[in-house]
Amino acid sequence: MSAEIVQLVEQAGPVVTAAVSAYGVAVLTRAQDVAADATVGLGQRILQAVWRREDQAGRAELERVVDEAAEEQDDAYTTAVLSRLLRRALQSDPELRQELSALLPAPAAGAVNITASGTRAIAGQRIGTAITGDGHLPPRS
Repeated sequence: MSAEIVQLVEQAGPVVTAAVSAYGVAVLTRAQDVAADATVGLGQRILQAVWRREDQAGRAELERVVDEAAEEQDDAYTTAVLSRLLRRALQSDPELRQELSALLPAPAAGAVNITASGTRAIAGQRIGTAITGDGHLPPRS
């Protein structure tokens, strides 16, 4: 998977989750409410961009996934499910990648995403000495 797709999904995930939490499956067809929160509105526009590009079967699948995510009421689950959906859509549609890139704000210059995963995992952009594991004692003075 390209770094561009990963970045787009990371940026779009929170706003898409907010839109689904606010509107449920109606987010796919609802006209944007002028008074809607900017985050929810952006998430709605992203989902509607995916919606417009799908065929009938794809739309039915998208409705099912969004409805299921909205009913779950668990933001972590909703984000995971919707991120998977976005990844799949972005991988198969370069024009959708361009459209989402135009909708989403450009990442801050120098922004770095670091993920540490697993038992005793550490991560850092600029780090001095890092010692992990059992049995390590601090240096004696």
